[in-house]
Amino acid sequence: MATTKVKSKRTMEKKKAKEWYKVIAPPAFDSREIGEVVCVEEPTLMNRVISVSLMDISGKMSQANIYTSLKFRIKEIKGTNAYTELIGHELAPGYIRTLVRRRKSVLHTVRDIPTKDDKVVRVKLISVTRDRVSETMRKNLRVAIEAELAEAAVNASYYELMQDILFGKLSTKVFNKLKQITPMSRVEFRKTELKEQFE
Repeated sequence: MATTKVKSKRTMEKKKAKEWYKVIAPPAFDSREIGEVVCVEEPTLMNRVISVSLMDISGKMSQANIYTSLKFRIKEIKGTNAYTELIGHELAPGYIRTLVRRRKSVLHTVRDIPTKDDKVVRVKLISVTRDRVSETMRKNLRVAIEAELAEAAVNASYYELMQDILFGKLSTKVFNKLKQITPMSRVEFRKTELKEQFE
């Protein structure tokens, strides 16, 4: 009986030790509260990844925002606030499948983009033509995509680049460039990943 009481007391103490922390988005997202997490020991929160839909953080409802998830990593804890850094985004696979239809050509581009504040972002871009195109046309499209991505990185900081990607400014720019070569159906950044360094 005594053993049971000791275990019960320890369990209660452990439950009482748990604390809720507010997860705060970076200043680029107006330092909004994006969720809450609970933990027993503060150090276990560091580097935890939190996923939030773009619709929830922007407050704007659209099909793209609903199917776009942002990933934030907890980098700093002050009091009961856990401050984060954006480490990338991803479009839902089901949404990507709706973009790809028969009798169209699909180009996948993967490129590492260095930003002016010394960060590197791996971007994964999907470009869909309106009709099937030749291999020569594919090469021309790839050259145009590479040029647009290189230009985007010249003067952009990490968060400026991510804002342009998340809210469609960069995909629209690439789309407008590609449609000068051949009619296009869609251009989307399906995934981004910040190349992180851990101490």
